[in-house]
Amino acid sequence: MLPIMQHACRLSTNFALYFQTAAIMNNRQLFLQHVGQTSAAPLCLNIVHAQGSRMRDAEGKEYIDLIAGISVCNVGHRHPAVIEAIKRQADEYLHIMVYGELVENPQVAYAKLLTDHLPASLNAVFYTASGSEATEGAMKLAKRYTGRTQIVSFKNSYHGSTQGALSVMGSEYWQQAFRPLLPGIVQLNYNSFEDLDHITEQTACVIAETIQAEAGVNLPQNDWLKALRAKCSETGTLLVLDEIQCGFGRNGSLWAFEQFEVVPDILLLGKALGGGMPLGAFVSDKKIMDSFTHNPVLGHINTFGGHPVCCAAGLAAFEVLLRDINLADVQRKEMLFRSLLTHPRIRSIHSRGLMMAVELDDFDTNKQLIDRLIASTTGQPGVFTDWFLFAPQSLRIAPPLNIPDEDIRIACQAIHAILDSL
Repeated sequence: MLPIMQHACRLSTNFALYFQTAAIMNNRQLFLQHVGQTSAAPLCLNIVHAQGSRMRDAEGKEYIDLIAGISVCNVGHRHPAVIEAIKRQADEYLHIMVYGELVENPQVAYAKLLTDHLPASLNAVFYTASGSEATEGAMKLAKRYTGRTQIVSFKNSYHGSTQGALSVMGSEYWQQAFRPLLPGIVQLNYNSFEDLDHITEQTACVIAETIQAEAGVNLPQNDWLKALRAKCSETGTLLVLDEIQCGFGRNGSLWAFEQFEVVPDILLLGKALGGGMPLGAFVSDKKIMDSFTHNPVLGHINTFGGHPVCCAAGLAAFEVLLRDINLADVQRKEMLFRSLLTHPRIRSIHSRGLMMAVELDDFDTNKQLIDRLIASTTGQPGVFTDWFLFAPQSLRIAPPLNIPDEDIRIACQAIHAILDSL
């Protein structure tokens, strides 16, 4: 009887594996058939669990996450404090009214904590549901407050993909298929002192990333941001700094603009703002923000901006960041990555904190590396990473700020091993 029972167990196991595999394939097919696609060849990984700096797919394979949802999960996936805050808020209420009419405690508490850790002139928070929407709101606010229509942005900049945000994006490749876009947009060269002369008394605002992310971590030159700040002040132009990617400790300080000794008139936030939940915001002085309250009333409205569950999650994540994450350690981990990534195929590394671009020969080399890191069959975890929109030859590294050193070492070893074979 024993061999029969063993055979039956094997059959049972095989059937279970068959149906599990079939279910995975079916989900992939359904994903491709019924979920809107952003590319012709999506990764199609079926992730079923994420915790800290690790993810696991439906087949049980584990991955080290080197991009944290593109700078979203700064305190790691599913931090216990964030999960508890979500559960607690879900027990109280979910959506109850469009943004801005009712006193919702998570919104108030988070806005107070944020502004406590920002310069005094950044004292009013307008919540949105995403970073792109924060860009849209800031553009409207600048035009309303100044009475001007011209907006200046920079080449190789990224501020979102909605119509207004796309209009200030610094790449014709992504813009050309959707023209006509908004009028009155002037694009300058980032880090050009001479181009600042194009900012005039007709300019409502200048929108710039404090550190250009999708350009492959392009840092501002010495004193360029100060010169930009001075030009905006001289012409009565509002300076909008986009820290949707580089805020919340990503670059080794709480806010990137602190490192360059400038203060914007409007600050754009998103990604890590929600602690893994969808949330964006633009922050300004209340005297500027109040422009939305009259002529017309309800000058900017949205239904789900500042959703209470998202605000509760973001507040918890921000508290964890302030309490538990040593920002000096972010810089130490940057140096650890740099010390381990020394392969001859690596041309250069552009970085500030844990926002890093590892430049390789070309996009083909980078794509092969990314694909093989994800598909790794060495017995070690796969490594999940990506490339940059305007620097496709560069490997993106932007892990949770609390990624363990061991995961950094494993990931870098995997990168080296694959580069050896290319």
